[in-house]
Amino acid sequence: MTGTGTTGARSAVEWLLSAAPDPDACRWEWERSPHGVALLPAGVRWDVLILPAGLGYPTLDVLTRLVGRPGPVLADFGDARMGFFVPPGTAARWLGTGIRSAGSGTWIVVPYPGRVTGAVRWLVVPDGSGTLTDAPLLELAMHEAAGRLARGEGVVDGD
Repeated sequence: MTGTGTTGARSAVEWLLSAAPDPDACRWEWERSPHGVALLPAGVRWDVLILPAGLGYPTLDVLTRLVGRPGPVLADFGDARMGFFVPPGTAARWLGTGIRSAGSGTWIVVPYPGRVTGAVRWLVVPDGSGTLTDAPLLELAMHEAAGRLARGEGVVDGD
């Protein structure tokens, strides 16, 4: 898991809260709820493209090789799905089959940055600056990862 320091975690929290319709309620959920997650609206600061983990992990490996540190990425604890944070508006334009999207009018479960919860976890914690994964780059990374999987190469290790 790519983490951030205390200052980074604080700025990540503030960035996430900037999307919340009620930042105080969101902070309360993170701090006092036994689940340690809050619902945040997609389409405000980000959209989320949701990949099956079998494609998501290799895609994250390709992205990391290409850009070093992509935008925020969530995974559910069942490791069934991964959510890549992309610019707002991406969900409305996304045409890829087998990829779910969360955009304007949808909500996502978001854990507090740097804390482990029972539902979802950060694979790449927000850096607090608003860095998102470029959607065309994500698509290219998915194609490369899918090609490698189809050739039986499995997970990409930055070779």
